Amino acid sequence: MASTFAYGTGSAAPIAASAGSRRRIAAAALLIAGLTAAAPPPARLDVEVAGLRSPRGNLLICLTRDPTHFPDCSGDPLALKATVTASSHAAHFDNVAPGGYALSLVHDENGNGRLDTRMGIPREGIAFSNNPRLFFGPPRFSAVRFDVTGTTGETVQMKYFL
Repeated sequence: MASTFAYGTGSAAPIAASAGSRRRIAAAALLIAGLTAAAPPPARLDVEVAGLRSPRGNLLICLTRDPTHFPDCSGDPLALKATVTASSHAAHFDNVAPGGYALSLVHDENGNGRLDTRMGIPREGIAFSNNPRLFFGPPRFSAVRFDVTGTTGETVQMKYFL
């Protein structure tokens, strides 16, 4: 009695993948590659404030990436805000996602938690990243935008109008 045996894959027919399954496989490969790619490490922002006319009160600081919520960060859930004593002349933001930001500061001398104005003119000091020239109203987001990568330092000059 004779027997015939076949070994190996030489006799196996190749499996044909449809175009849809090839796209799904490619999408899964990209997803896996994206999950294993290292995210950029968080950055640190050191803010130094120059030109304070007094050490009284607080510094109200707003850091945002969204031009629609600049300069006061109201309604921006991703904005980073800080309140520090004016006598410290500095603030630090840890674990900042690298990218482009705008920084605005108010020297809240009387400690009421807001910028006081008289006929639309700030009665307390204000400052912005990149120290732009101020005319009527706040500067444009593009004028104050700066990049945060690694450890970044930003020195702002406080300005007073009244």
